[in-house]
Amino acid sequence: MWIFVYYGKLNPLFCCRRGVVIRIITFKGPAGPRIGLLEGEEIVDLSAVDANAPTNLQEVIAAGTLNELQAIADKADGNARKSLAGVEFMVPIAAPGKILCLGLNYKEHVDEGIFETQPYPTIFMRSGTSMVAHGQPVVRPRKSVTLDYEAELALVIGTKARHLSAENALAHVAGYTCSNDGSVREYQRHTIQWTMGKNFDNTGPIGPVFVTADELPPGATGLNIMCRLNGETVQSSNTDMMMFPVIETLVYLTEGLTLEPGDIVLMGTPSGVGHARDPQLWMKDGDTVEVEIEQIGVLSNPVVDE
Repeated sequence: MWIFVYYGKLNPLFCCRRGVVIRIITFKGPAGPRIGLLEGEEIVDLSAVDANAPTNLQEVIAAGTLNELQAIADKADGNARKSLAGVEFMVPIAAPGKILCLGLNYKEHVDEGIFETQPYPTIFMRSGTSMVAHGQPVVRPRKSVTLDYEAELALVIGTKARHLSAENALAHVAGYTCSNDGSVREYQRHTIQWTMGKNFDNTGPIGPVFVTADELPPGATGLNIMCRLNGETVQSSNTDMMMFPVIETLVYLTEGLTLEPGDIVLMGTPSGVGHARDPQLWMKDGDTVEVEIEQIGVLSNPVVDE
């Protein structure tokens, strides 16, 4: 597993705002995890610059040393630079302690379903085995064809947090990435608990770009978010439409939970999901599903049958 930091002009695969930006990417290398930095179309392999360079994004976040990666890359020569072509991406955080998810967080999505608006955030959890890296297959299970897409903003916790307030909540966010809360609707509806339908293996893409929090508006507000299926836009909204924004969500979660570095929170999906369409629209073998969030990037995955 390798990790790359994007700095400067990005490959067209990724969206960004004007000016110099920082992006971190995790992907597989021949001899274990690495961290690198992308300048234009070239990757700077930090471990090729310094054999003692950090190699695990979650550990870097926990240590509070994200800002030290550029200093290592500044020492790179031509031997430390590689092409982006052929990279095998991996999930940004390899072993999150918790993956917490919000349901029903966009009013239009609530209105298209069978639920009513709730006074508190609807919280459920995903497992690490359900997550999928950018470019890797989303697997439609053999037991059901009702595999649905859900474009979502995901945040990564940077420092241990409990009993947060509106004033200090954002200080505990390390950064953001794209996610797709893939859902097997048939199993999600078997009971009032959503866990089964939300945790089929290899159904929840995340990544590829981890963006440090200071690169985005506070709480990642005002960002366009969309999902495309085979190039057709099926969801389109803005993070300003969340009923429980990042600050309120973190305050609520930490009333009962201790959040730790590397924990991930998926912030809910807009309207346009497949189960609410007529006819219903399910992901199937041969499809390509993309999640794009303004200033963060594009998460793209093929779909295959189990």
